[in-house]
Amino acid sequence: MNRKEKLLALIPALWASLFDAVITIVHQPKDYWNGNLNAANEANDIGNYMMKQHVSGLFIVCGIWLILIGILGFYIPKKYSRIFLLFVLIAHSWGASTWISMHYGFWYVILFIGFNAILFYKIEDLINKKHEYVP
Repeated sequence: MNRKEKLLALIPALWASLFDAVITIVHQPKDYWNGNLNAANEANDIGNYMMKQHVSGLFIVCGIWLILIGILGFYIPKKYSRIFLLFVLIAHSWGASTWISMHYGFWYVILFIGFNAILFYKIEDLINKKHEYVP
């Protein structure tokens, strides 16, 4: 894979991770943002721990995770990179879907998962597309 293809391959995983982080931040209770760190609502043990240390904890762990996704997805061999990036896409789609389901309902989860599946397929299509003859 060339540099452009590697960068394209990162998009679905980074998008799902970022969306999961944003929806997690948006739906924290007001008590949390007012300083009650024990009011943090996060199922991921690492994220929960970081949130209970400081209100910026979630931002820090998400920033580190997004950078790590980019580095691993770009530099590890293609076969392992594709598995890793698909795993990240699925895991964060699921994580975000728990918030979506709770606050917006079932059909928004379906739309979100459908969007992510289409995005993944379109990126794969761009990466794997052979040069076609166009008259």
